[in-house]
Amino acid sequence: MALPARAVILACDDRSSAQAFRIGGSAWGLWFQLEPEATAVDGETRAALRAWEYRLPARFAALVAARAEHTATRAFFTQRAGAWEDRFAYQTPAYDAAVAGMELRRGQTALDLGCGTGRAMPALRAQVGGEGTVLGVDVTHTMLTAAARIGCTDSGHLLLADCARLPLPSASVHGIFGAGLIDHLPHPRRALREWARVSAADGTLLLFHPSGRAERAARHGRPLSPDEPLAEPNLRPALDATGRRLAVYDDAAQHFLAHAVRTH
Repeated sequence: MALPARAVILACDDRSSAQAFRIGGSAWGLWFQLEPEATAVDGETRAALRAWEYRLPARFAALVAARAEHTATRAFFTQRAGAWEDRFAYQTPAYDAAVAGMELRRGQTALDLGCGTGRAMPALRAQVGGEGTVLGVDVTHTMLTAAARIGCTDSGHLLLADCARLPLPSASVHGIFGAGLIDHLPHPRRALREWARVSAADGTLLLFHPSGRAERAARHGRPLSPDEPLAEPNLRPALDATGRRLAVYDDAAQHFLAHAVRTH
């Protein structure tokens, strides 16, 4: 089967023309031969093809389900990306103050995970200097487009990626900054394990929000839940499990800040 232009194969069977593919980020296709002609293949091959007839749709469905975890996040931020920086630029001094507490050194590598419009990137660049590396990572394309439009590429590189599956080598990052990120992740502990994987031995992690947990809960008209991943009884053991120690936990009215350092 000749695939459409720009198609990316997701799964295929080398003994037949079975294929699953995508085009761009939202168009998906599935094609496979259900019934091989009796004279075309022997009995063993026919049985294998029949088995594949069930495996291919199952693998395709699993892939779609995994990607769908980000659908709600992308939908929420896509429609707000254009006005995001105009609306929240006043928070920049709070971001700068939070980043200052990371105490990164010149020449190191820093990530702004869930960077949005890249508000923390200039402060990260100031710490690591021109010889260092700053990456702004986000799963929403329109947010990165907005970041580029306001000049954040002057401070570092922008990367479209899932922050729980980073395309980075192990032990390559010295500082990870995440503002308002954990609450949007479907599997926070999985993400913390991935951040531990890419962190260097002296790596530091700063989780931040320009308002406290209680204030955010009240703003959204809900009670403060003890099950939230940023609640200290939940966050501390989750960090411990990834080889990090929670050095600072500050859930104030004006901000949330959790600073963790590597223990091994």
